Order: sequence, then structure tokens, then C-alpha cells
Amino acid sequence: MVQVNKKTLNIRGKLLDLSTPVAMGILNLTSDSFYAESRAGNSEQIVEMAGKMIEEGAKIVDIGGYSTRPGAKEIDISKEMEKVEAALDPLVKYFPNLVISIDTFRSQVAAMAVGKGASLINDVSGGTLDDLMFKVTADLKVPYILMHMRGTPQTMNQMTSYNQLVPDILKDLQNKILALKALGVADVIIDPGFGFAKTISQNFELIQNLNAFNLLGYPLLVGISRKTTIYKTLDISANEALNGTTVLNIMALQQGVSILRVHDVRPAVEAIKLWNAAGRCMN
Repeated sequence: MVQVNKKTLNIRGKLLDLSTPVAMGILNLTSDSFYAESRAGNSEQIVEMAGKMIEEGAKIVDIGGYSTRPGAKEIDISKEMEKVEAALDPLVKYFPNLVISIDTFRSQVAAMAVGKGASLINDVSGGTLDDLMFKVTADLKVPYILMHMRGTPQTMNQMTSYNQLVPDILKDLQNKILALKALGVADVIIDPGFGFAKTISQNFELIQNLNAFNLLGYPLLVGISRKTTIYKTLDISANEALNGTTVLNIMALQQGVSILRVHDVRPAVEAIKLWNAAGRCMN
């Protein structure tokens, strides 16, 4: 049975309802993100891609100026800041009501982005790569996406040894939730971190046991869109991994996930609508 989690987020004084799951669109500002179609290199592309996501039903758009794919190159914080700021200006101008998530593990970038109009912080490191991130989040009074990861994007593939995968991740996340709550962070979203310090088989173990993360009592986010787990298992490319993404997203929805972080918004929104319609028919 899926435990009932907190189903709203306070977004700058307005409540975002998660009682029905929502789609978060991925907009990468880097040139080396693993899926080329998610990359936006200039203001025109950024506005066009975000507009398309909104039209297709995205409730949140997640922007990032640092590629966190396995083995990604380290980039200077000033470069990341430059990319993020250049994206936020047109997004806020053309889509003033858009809920923007800033994908960064650097508190300085997060603070700048929130000051420029972002409403959520999506930290792939779960606070491990910047000791100030939790405090900055508390000071900014914005929701925080707490993801499980070990090491850095450069080293995480060598850090996949666990005593018990799901219990170990749950313990790590629980300790961080306590630290966030102690600082006064009210809204937390849980991301188990598919592909981050996990092997393909471990990712499948996670997808089979997502329901366990409902024990933490917060909304769950799944970001498995077009990842290695899908395309290597199917012996295809990331460009061909949409169908596999939809299959795993449905499995996630069946276990209480509230946010699907995806490259392809329309298929995710359609999956949510069909899942929701089927659920109503069963009640």
C-alpha cells in the first residue's frame, strides 16, 4: 500500500498541487548533456523549448548549467552562473508564471537563480558537494529536491557498493531530511537518484522498490528519462529510449511518484492522464 505523502509545495506563496502527478521538463544549458535534444544553446532555443514544454503540460521546467552525466567534465562556477543567468532572464520575461527549478549542487548558483526567478532547488548531490546548500535553501524558503548520490559526477560510477541498496539509501535520505528540517526547510521532494552511484541492476531494484520511499513522507520524484538503464538494457541509443522511459514511468506512478522528470513532456503527461483515468475506474 502506498503511504499518503505531503501533496503540496509552497511555490513563492502559491500551492502546487501534487495530488495528481505532474511532469517536470528538462532543459539543459550545457553542450555535453547525454541527450542532445534536451540542450538549448541560446535564448531563442531556451524560450522555444520551454514554451513547447508548457504547451504540452509541464508544471515545472528544470534548468541546469552543469552536466551531471557520468564522467562529465568539471566546469567553473562562473561559467555555470553565466549559463543559468542567461537562461533565466528570457524565461522569466516570457513565462512569468512558470515554475522554474534550478539544477545545481552549488549554493551560490542556487541563490543567484532563486533571486532571478527560480522557485525550487534541485541538488543532485543531496548537499554533499556544498556544505552551505541546506542553510541557503532554508534562508531562501524554497522547496528542495533531495537526491541520493555518492561522490561526484566524475567518480560516482566507482561508488556503487552497498550493504543493502534500498535501506542504505533510505537511511542516508532520512538523516538529510532531519538536517533540513532542523534548519527550517518545509518542502522537500525525494529523488532516489537513478543512475547516480547505481549500476543498471541496482536501478531496476530501485524501480521495483520505490514504494519504500513513501515511508519518508514527502513527494517522490523519478528522473530515469532516456538513461543508460533503459538504452543499454534494450541495446539501443538514448534517442530511441522514449518507449522504455514511458514503461518505467508508469511503474513509478503505480508506486506513488508525484513528479516525473523527463525530456519528453507530452508522453509523460499522457501517461499520467491514462494512469489517473484507470485508477478512477478501479475505485
